[in-house]
Amino acid sequence: MENGKQVTDIYGQLVFNDKIMRERLPKDVYKAVHKTIENGTHLELDVANAVAAAMKEWALEHGATHFTHWFQPMTGLTAEKHDSFLSPEPDGSVIMEFSGKELVKGEPDASSFPSGGLRATFEARGYTAWDPSSPAFIKDGSLYIPTAFCSYGGEALDKKTPLLRSMEALSKEAVKVLHLLGNTDVTGVVTTIGSEQEYFLIDKEMYMQRKDLLLCGRTLMGAPAPKGQEMEDHYFGVLKPKVSEFMHDLDEELWKLGVPAKTKHNEVAPSQHELAPVFETANVAVDHNQLTMEVMKKVADKRGFACLLHEKPFAGVNGSGKHNNWSIQTNTGINLLDPGKHPAENIRFLVFLMAVISAVDEYADILRVSVASAGNDHRLGANEAPPAIISVFVGDELAGVLKSIEEGKEFNGVGKTQMEMGAEVLPHIMRDTTDRNRTSPFAFTGNKFEFRMPGSAISVANANIVLNTAVAEALEKIYEQLKDVPSERLDDEIHALLKKLLDEHKRVIFNGNGYTDEWIEEAEKRGLDNLKSLPAAMPRWISEKSIDLFTKHKIFTKEEIFSRYEILLENYSKTIHIESLTLQEMVRKDFMEGLISYQSAVAEEAGKKKGLLPDCVCALETHITQKLDCLSSKILKSLERLAEDTESAEKKTDALERASFYQETVLGDMEVLRSYVDMAESMIPESYLPYPTYGEMLFALR
Repeated sequence: MENGKQVTDIYGQLVFNDKIMRERLPKDVYKAVHKTIENGTHLELDVANAVAAAMKEWALEHGATHFTHWFQPMTGLTAEKHDSFLSPEPDGSVIMEFSGKELVKGEPDASSFPSGGLRATFEARGYTAWDPSSPAFIKDGSLYIPTAFCSYGGEALDKKTPLLRSMEALSKEAVKVLHLLGNTDVTGVVTTIGSEQEYFLIDKEMYMQRKDLLLCGRTLMGAPAPKGQEMEDHYFGVLKPKVSEFMHDLDEELWKLGVPAKTKHNEVAPSQHELAPVFETANVAVDHNQLTMEVMKKVADKRGFACLLHEKPFAGVNGSGKHNNWSIQTNTGINLLDPGKHPAENIRFLVFLMAVISAVDEYADILRVSVASAGNDHRLGANEAPPAIISVFVGDELAGVLKSIEEGKEFNGVGKTQMEMGAEVLPHIMRDTTDRNRTSPFAFTGNKFEFRMPGSAISVANANIVLNTAVAEALEKIYEQLKDVPSERLDDEIHALLKKLLDEHKRVIFNGNGYTDEWIEEAEKRGLDNLKSLPAAMPRWISEKSIDLFTKHKIFTKEEIFSRYEILLENYSKTIHIESLTLQEMVRKDFMEGLISYQSAVAEEAGKKKGLLPDCVCALETHITQKLDCLSSKILKSLERLAEDTESAEKKTDALERASFYQETVLGDMEVLRSYVDMAESMIPESYLPYPTYGEMLFALR
């Protein structure tokens, strides 16, 4: 830590958080803001003016000269437009101003952001609205104000607005059920999440030499290095000094911004790493994850690295995910997914557990859509991440509890046992009542669920929107079936309902190895979907079931649902289109140059030998030349096929048909072309290649 400062000295120093508001705002203003955050009440203009004045003074003290409404459009990234606090005076001087109106509302041009048909290009007006539940912060000399983003007609054009709606829907339904169960002091619940962020670090100079990484975020060709991850020596291994320095800087930058970065370590693949934060309210956690990805790239650049967030930047080694650890907590501090010491007797826990299980089963296909992207399709089902089949892991103890409910028997319990470590000097360790399952897409891990399907580059907002809404629907159904039950019969009716829900949804519970072919066959027998790609999954998003769910709970309008359908399909097609053009250019302009140069050098060497030794057959040179000639012919034919099919894809007018053609045909063409290029690359010395190889990129950091 610089200048002897402690973490506690710098943590949140660039955040206009609750502590700062309490210090700087009049008591009545602070109470009004706090009421807005807690209860979602309207914020009056005079209160907004007072907050803006205090926020401006605090920002100026920290060197800020501008402010920006920071929002999350449907690009999957963040957006910002910066305005200075400067206001000219008649005498030629300036003053620094910031009003409540400027705090509460902004007006960026909405015409160039994805709208999926909600807006025409000429309809440019859009609005940003301050989200007081996510604190403002200072970055790069500007005051950043987290905001929602909507169109002139009020349609949500972002990820924050529906996320906030889904949180409110879940809170509403959960409170009704809790009151039914006797927890009448609860007035609200929040979902809390912790998003583990995986990423790769490579040398920045090497990154700049790879067009595929620059333009697409992933390598489109490249022969595997002699060593990959097969030695399993990188996972949790000793941090290399330069990587450790990067992680130290990253932690400090994030801590200043109030992001609770907690855990850091090497991941499975070479040059792959992970950062995990402490749990936060879902809305703030999503904002902080977006901020984390931005800061990662900035700190990496300063340290001479490139930070790769793509789900599959390198073939042949593990890709990167973003595990979404999700739980529900009451405003009185109760974790509703904490089973306690005796889960079989914890009715409240069992009700919420079954609500989640039934929600995941009922809306598994929509949950699959929430994590779909061109990048994540390369990762899911590749025996390095969860399969595309959604199932729920509950572990041995909860499996026993649920079985006892199903059979109407008493649960005898699975107590913790002491582990025998074989050495007296080692401390006594109690074995947990259940193991972990890294192959499960949706796993219960003690007092939370870990949704392991989200990809490293995408916002986790979508996954939490669907999860919150699906659980809200399940809780509403539970409430409707129990609300009129007399109190003396409530326990019996709850147990009967739990058994009924388990009978209806137990097909989604699976505690085994999700990587096996046997599970794929078993899942099909159970009627579970295996939606392997975004185009395969997207029709489920606009199904009647999906529309009913989201419109009923006022998360999306029907128009907003269809707009996201169009946006996701269009983005998918554009992504693969760019990848196809990039691969074609790299092969034609970069790889071919190295291939021809090496072939010429081999031919020249053969000519020299024959000049000295007329009877020399030049077996090695002949073998290399013939092999490369054969591969060259295949490369040219594959290149022509890819170009033709890419052109055909662009002529298709239906969004789903176009995306499906890219997935089924263009991606296949790219794989065929890559296979020939990679075979040829493995024969060509690195000195002839105009770009760094896998071996250089993955193992260059020291």
